[in-house]
Amino acid sequence: MLLPSFLPLLITGVTGVPGYSVFQYFHAKYPNHVTAIRPVRYWPLRGEGIIPLDIEDRKGLAELMKRKQFKSVLNGAGSCALKSCEMNAVLAYRVNVQSVLNVLEMIGSRDVRLIHLSTDLVFPGKTDGLYTERDPVSPVTIYGKAMAIAEEIIMLRYPSAAIFRISLPMGISVNGHAGAIDWILSRFKKNNPATLYFDELRSPFYCEDFNEVVEITLGNIIKGIHHLGSHRHLSLYQIGQIVNKVGGYTPDLLKGCMRKEAGPMPPRAGNVTMSNQKLIQALGVDLFRKWPYLEDHVPDGKDWHYDRPGHMVFHPEQIHSCLYRIPMAC
Repeated sequence: MLLPSFLPLLITGVTGVPGYSVFQYFHAKYPNHVTAIRPVRYWPLRGEGIIPLDIEDRKGLAELMKRKQFKSVLNGAGSCALKSCEMNAVLAYRVNVQSVLNVLEMIGSRDVRLIHLSTDLVFPGKTDGLYTERDPVSPVTIYGKAMAIAEEIIMLRYPSAAIFRISLPMGISVNGHAGAIDWILSRFKKNNPATLYFDELRSPFYCEDFNEVVEITLGNIIKGIHHLGSHRHLSLYQIGQIVNKVGGYTPDLLKGCMRKEAGPMPPRAGNVTMSNQKLIQALGVDLFRKWPYLEDHVPDGKDWHYDRPGHMVFHPEQIHSCLYRIPMAC
């Protein structure tokens, strides 16, 4: 089999939802040519192709690069824990900015294809419309500010890189409570309430579509900042409704409120929905399917999740077959 020119591939941030999804996808296709690094302390995540190596270990990164001679890197390292970043700006800088500097140092003068994952939270939120790549960034959180700095560093020092500002990746997390779906499920499974915002809107996407976007991008010359999210835009409360109803959980477990009612810590950005048209044009194909895919799973009101019609199936298995993944019949 003729291997793609972007192999061997290194994936950082494998403990995050997008990194884990990309690793599973590429490792299944090219098992001996894909490596992921995970924090040394994160011992439960292990297996073929996964190496315990902290992103702060510059010497270890250099040795790994020398040994593996990577042709491409997907950098998803960092922390999106808003409150932790807000309480410790030094930590936020170290995990979200210094990690980028370490990756660039590891690459050095080599000709390496780099994809870096940023966030929609570099924006402050707007009353209407979708953010485009031309809009100025103005993050309201320490996390967002750190990610904006990381973007600037890459654009200045490695202009051939592709930077994807991603919204909410809808896929399985390694620890079972990271990511949008798994955090909500971690509450409902224990019969605990989940409070989500009516006025924070995002652009969630299936990780399956994300994997394909990454594969195409690794093999072409797309560079600069591109927005990555699906065509459907939802509030966090609506996402909670979907998980609650599709999974068959008690409707009363879902609570909703406005951002200002939740207090100042951490700050919330509001409507950060993004247009994906620039990326679609660059790819030459529209790979984005709406999340959720099935129209029956789209809320039409604040009490939508209380209505359980007989023609629908409400069970946790439906989350795996329809929300983590695009339904097989589609």
